Amino acid sequence: MTVDLHRCAVVADPGDLLLTRVYPAPFRPSRTPFQRDRERIVQARAFRRLAGKTQVFTSRASDHFRSRLTHTIEVAQIARAAAAALGLQEDLAETLALVHDIGHPPFGHAGERALDQCLKRHGRGFDHNIHALRIVDHFEQRYAAHRGLNLTLGVREGIIKHSRDYSIEKHPDLTGLLLDQRPPLEAQLIDLADEIAYLTADLDDGVESGLLEVSHICEHVEIVARCYKTVEREHAGVDEKFLFNEALQLMQNVLTDDLIENTARNTVAIGAESLADVRRHPRRLALFSPEVEAERLQEKQYLYDTLYTCPALEHEHDKAEEVVTALFDYWISDPEELPVNHFESVEKQGLARVVADYIAGMTDSFILLQYAQIKRAVRR
Repeated sequence: MTVDLHRCAVVADPGDLLLTRVYPAPFRPSRTPFQRDRERIVQARAFRRLAGKTQVFTSRASDHFRSRLTHTIEVAQIARAAAAALGLQEDLAETLALVHDIGHPPFGHAGERALDQCLKRHGRGFDHNIHALRIVDHFEQRYAAHRGLNLTLGVREGIIKHSRDYSIEKHPDLTGLLLDQRPPLEAQLIDLADEIAYLTADLDDGVESGLLEVSHICEHVEIVARCYKTVEREHAGVDEKFLFNEALQLMQNVLTDDLIENTARNTVAIGAESLADVRRHPRRLALFSPEVEAERLQEKQYLYDTLYTCPALEHEHDKAEEVVTALFDYWISDPEELPVNHFESVEKQGLARVVADYIAGMTDSFILLQYAQIKRAVRR
């Protein structure tokens, strides 16, 4: 099924609300506004730090395991391909994919859970989408005239809304991000492009680590078994590791094609002929088909049962939570030990938020260095 949804795409013409920035920016004839946003994100320090942040494996026994940065690049490839196939705004989709994980703290989801629990003791919480917006709006400092990257409204909206909806009642601080409307299709694609990327990559890294076996995966994950049988028929006698690689590539294509086709089908079914029609619809349109969604959920549950919660990774997660919690408590009890630029923000932002911001920006290696230093300080 081939459907051109360009009439439902973000237009990105001069005067488009989604091209507005907080601060005026000069026109650049060689680049579109979303291309400029992409470059600002790629050049951001927070983006570079993704190379040192966990995707799945905290202690990297292999340099071949994904980092948060290499995962982000894989998501961007899928998102741009899907947007192109649907006739959507490719530059916006790619830019949102590149920025979608920029708000994650060190140690992956274990670090995020620990930071959220620490903040809840102070009546707050941690949300990596909201933190990502604070990074691009405030923490990045590259320009003489203002703080932040001064991104377009289209990218800032997508940072917040690509994976979930927010209400203005619960988040009055997000005023201006069109919370009463569905996000554009370009933003809706990102969360599922993320799913496709990590479902493929985590199986790959799991087998590479020795924690998962190809035969066991094929016994319990239908979409992988089907793809493996297909490539096995085409490449008889080839080593298992190469067949598995081919099967994962085929699975990624199956998932991506289904996302493209079902998004087109859903959009046509509601008679959408403009971005406004997409925004007014009560539900998101970028979805897998019911059959593929069931297979996705089966694979995701398999990864939780066999990889994410396996004893080897649970030990890493426990260590991550210990490190994050210990550092948070240390700076809460002795805030003057914070770097000067963070300590100066305490009065305005509150101590708990400032400490969380500092920790969230760290790479895995830097937070472990900080942990070792405070352990030595405490022993003295």
